[in-house]
Amino acid sequence: MSMPAPSTGMIAEPAGAFPQIEFGRTAEGILVACVADTSFAMLPARDGRHYLATGWRIGRPMAEWKRSDFYGHAGELADEAAFRCKVAENAEHQREKRALGRREIGSTANTPWGRSQGATLYAEGVVCHSTAGHGGFHLSAERNRKVHSVLRSRGGWYEEDAGWAIVALTFPHLFTSYERRCAERTIKDSWPDAWEAIFGTILQPGESLEKDRRAFEQRHADDWIVVSAITSDQQPGFVEVVATPGGRRGAGTEERRFLVPSGEYQVGRFGFVVDEARHPVHSGPSSFIGWQGRAR
Repeated sequence: MSMPAPSTGMIAEPAGAFPQIEFGRTAEGILVACVADTSFAMLPARDGRHYLATGWRIGRPMAEWKRSDFYGHAGELADEAAFRCKVAENAEHQREKRALGRREIGSTANTPWGRSQGATLYAEGVVCHSTAGHGGFHLSAERNRKVHSVLRSRGGWYEEDAGWAIVALTFPHLFTSYERRCAERTIKDSWPDAWEAIFGTILQPGESLEKDRRAFEQRHADDWIVVSAITSDQQPGFVEVVATPGGRRGAGTEERRFLVPSGEYQVGRFGFVVDEARHPVHSGPSSFIGWQGRAR
């Protein structure tokens, strides 16, 4: 089967528009794109799937780009149309971000994550700090009073993994459309009770990771949930698992071993629930070093 010829084509945009978007293919036939300094690739995964990967300032023609130029896993892609949508979304984000006029400033401030090595000024009283290991926002006292009480941090510090979304929710005009969408998702997933209290709504199944986790734990409180798994050396074609009631851990928690056919062992969002009617208790020799010589 012949490989598609490498090609590139600029999206029709006004001359001088920022950022320019370019799509093309590598010599290996991988669909790629470039938005300013950021590069994207639709990389193949297992079972015919694809995922989004990114690169930075690849200084060669697209035909010469290689898979090793890209890193990270930014989510699964359904098809080429989904890839192009992700690229367009990033272009929109970069365009809006430039228009916001954020400014890099020097900083050596003490933060909850260590000494600041630099910061970005979003607006007066809204500063995002970077440190050697982590980072996040600091709000002035006046700005922090505007944060809803159910989400407010007493010291005005909001870490970069999830807490940043509280800042974006409070001051949406300082963030891009993409960032606002991410912030909404983060608040719903991390603080569903706060979201419901602020907006007077009830999040339905599938709308909040945390609410779904609670429902899963309540539904399977007495079921055996896997806490450790290993491909069985003793029983080919099976996965040997250690499970506990409700997936609980800690001293005194009862543990049991089960054998699960390898083809059935697909861990769900919150864990694998043992089906006692299908997955037998395993009391034979174990592939777990810590279980070798132990009774069931």
